[in-house]
This record gives sequence, structure tokens and C-alpha cells, in this order.
Amino acid sequence: MVEKSVSISGSTHMVCLLGKPTHHSLSPATHNLSFAQAGIDAVYLCFDIENDNLPEALATMRALDTWDGANLTMPAKQAVVPLLDELDEAAQLMGAVNVVSCRNGILKGYNTDGVGFMENVRKHGVKDKGAHMVLIGCGGAGSAILVQAALDGVSTIDVFVRLGGGSEDNARRLANPLHDRTGCSIAIHSLADVQTLQSCVAQADILVNSSSVGMGEASTETPVPADFLQSGMAVADVVYFPRETQLLKDARVCGCTTIGGLGMLIEQAAAGEKIWYGIEMDTDLIERELYR
Repeated sequence: MVEKSVSISGSTHMVCLLGKPTHHSLSPATHNLSFAQAGIDAVYLCFDIENDNLPEALATMRALDTWDGANLTMPAKQAVVPLLDELDEAAQLMGAVNVVSCRNGILKGYNTDGVGFMENVRKHGVKDKGAHMVLIGCGGAGSAILVQAALDGVSTIDVFVRLGGGSEDNARRLANPLHDRTGCSIAIHSLADVQTLQSCVAQADILVNSSSVGMGEASTETPVPADFLQSGMAVADVVYFPRETQLLKDARVCGCTTIGGLGMLIEQAAAGEKIWYGIEMDTDLIERELYR
């Protein structure tokens, strides 16, 4: 087991998680181990904060030369946007931020959730450029995946949502700007339209479940019937508890490339460290020491 103790000095820098609640987060264990292994004199902490107090917190970040940035969790991901000086492209499109960097008092926001997902897909040997993706759900994670998949060159995305809810609103808000920016063809369908779902999955290179269906230790639910899956396609799930959801079990039996949700979690954390300190997280170490 790798030693995970954190050494604090008079010059130690800080990154943190802001939002509420934060105390359940695995981010401190992840980043503090990574910082120690990389020789970065920094510590990662969590702070529960109400949205009304974000302006004061960010003003303090600007003023302190050792506070290098933060992660944002709900409900702060949207509330922080108007308080920042700059946004990356994904954050601009989504209107949500999960990483903030502070350099010389300038605060820049990023959204690395989709970056983490797409990097995890590529690490499994799946080609994304020119691919046809079917995306189930378009909540927070699904919106991030939709945006980054289009930015990274996925050519066609069929989005299946429950009509009349927030997921449909997200998909419709993003579809035209993404098409105009990337040329990606995005179609929005009802999740209840099983015939269209089967037809789209039959043509897809990558199937993604971004919904919570399948979450929980004993869950046998799946958003896509097993007989819709095609051998050779890639099937990804953002759910990471259990590590292998029913969807991924069915996909493995069918001969698909299966991609679990834990990799997205680790890769989005790695993207944050690259932004803050320009380092490459040892993602294999993090998974081996903290998540197995």
C-alpha cells in the first residue's frame, strides 16, 4: 500500500471542493495521493458552502497566492459561472463549471466531466472521431458527455430522454449550438420509443448510459434490453456502483467493449490536475490504491 500521508509546510498550496454537501467526496483521497506521488506541495480539502457565499470565497481565492483553484459540485456548478473571468469552450456551452483555476488573480472555469468520459473511452481503444453514439439521458453527466463528444469529433449522436423533463430541456438547448460549432448531427428521441431505440443502437458504434438506471448493489435494471446490443460495439456506463452494472454485464456477454463509470471519475480528476499544475496523474495508481 502506498503511503498517503500529507505533509504541510509554510509554502503548501491548496485546491478544494466547493459546494454542498462535500464531506462524502472521494476527491481528497484521490488528489492528495496523486499530489504526494507527483511531488506537488499542495493539499486538497473540502468546504461546504452555500451559493450566496461563493462571491466571498472566490474573492479570497483571488487574494491568496497559494490557493490555486477548486472543484465545484452541485449546487455551485451553475452559480459560479457569472463570478469567473474566463470559461473554456465546454463550460461556455454547458453553462456549468466543475474546475476553476486561479492564476495571478484570474479565475477560469472549465468543465472536465465530458473530458474525463471521452478520455476513458479512448483508453479502452474505442475510436471516437466519426463515430455514431447513442446517449441515454441528458442530465448533468449526459450534458457534459454530449458536449465533449461533439467537440471531440463524434459525428452523430442520438439522445434518448424522458420527454417533458430537464433532460429534454438540456438536450434541446445544446443540440443546435453544438451542431453549429462542430457539425455533429444530434437527434432527440423519447426513451419510450423502443423501436427507434433498437434501430439507433443497431447502427451505433458507442452506446452510453448517463442515467442512474442500474445504480445500486443489487440492481438488475438496464436502460437498454440485452437483445438490442451488437457484438463489437462499445458500451459505456457512468454508474460506478456497482462496478459492473447489468447493462455492462449484458454487453460483456454479447461481446462488446465495456467501459465502467469509475474511469470517468478518475480521468476528470486527472484533467483537473493538468489544469492546476500541468501534471499527468498516475491513474493506474489511483485506481489500484483507492478503488479496488
